[in-house]
Amino acid sequence: MDKTFKFRPISCSWVAVHPNPKGVIQFIGGAFFGTFPTVFYRYFFRQLFNEGYTIVALPFRFSFRHWPIAISLLKEQGVLAEEIPKVAKRLNYQTDIYQDKTRYFWIGHSLGCKYITLLEFLSGEQWPTIVQDCVQDSEDQFQQIEKSIKDIPLEQRSIKGQPSLLIAPDISDTQSAIPKPLAFIAHFLDKIKLGVLPTRKQTQCFIKGSNLFNLTALISFDKDTIAGSQTDVNKDCETRENSDVLWLIEQLKSRKFPILDQEIPGKHLEPVGVKIGNYIVDFNPLDKFIEPIKSRQLEPVVIRFLDELKERKQMAKVEQYSVSAIRGVTL
Repeated sequence: MDKTFKFRPISCSWVAVHPNPKGVIQFIGGAFFGTFPTVFYRYFFRQLFNEGYTIVALPFRFSFRHWPIAISLLKEQGVLAEEIPKVAKRLNYQTDIYQDKTRYFWIGHSLGCKYITLLEFLSGEQWPTIVQDCVQDSEDQFQQIEKSIKDIPLEQRSIKGQPSLLIAPDISDTQSAIPKPLAFIAHFLDKIKLGVLPTRKQTQCFIKGSNLFNLTALISFDKDTIAGSQTDVNKDCETRENSDVLWLIEQLKSRKFPILDQEIPGKHLEPVGVKIGNYIVDFNPLDKFIEPIKSRQLEPVVIRFLDELKERKQMAKVEQYSVSAIRGVTL
């Protein structure tokens, strides 16, 4: 299978087209490493490709305006649904699944998770009301959303029914985007309304007000000082409040389908890595830098969670069908 693992530029993304895909994984990574995803996440992608998925690597684009970036992923999904089958057909690969939105999965790492959560939130019918409730001066964000979404057909404005896997989620705002020694710059940018939008607090409010996020999984790392970890519950209150991992787990564990979560050994950049011999090298001197493949736990957990999310999606379909049948509605 490795011989067919090759990324091709399609639209604004890099796509590894599987000969007989069982699903499509759309991935967006974190700052810097997500700018060159096919390089820095290559081992991670290869394992998911070998499991049977077409991989769409969406290069990270830096901006303090997160709504336009998130919504651009919707546009890209619509374009790729048309373009990937053309490439697959030329290669004599299966093409059927690309028009089926329910066969798509989202995986984010670090800041990439924030864009996915914004798309999930935007897929609910009540998002305008929730934005108004969560944002004191909501006009700017409404303009960002409406300007970004106006060219997208109505049927493509939702990722509802598409499971999401969040890996070391970082719901970043201006304070976390700028190094602490320059914190005064972050405060200044926020004051003049040039900082990150939506803020971390606003994004949390969006998630809390939404009734979605029922097909969500989360993987955290025990030594992650950026996204936090589940052990943050044992720290002081201020640190616990700033743990995106812990906040998401506590918020989503009471949903109709409680969040799937697991913490494994590692730091924030655990997904990053290239295979060299029997080792994974992540080219980051501040992280582990190198580890034996046999000790790596991430990919097996990801594959298991994708299977479990698929089962939950089928359960949701059965429930929807049963309710509709009771009401005498033909699906």
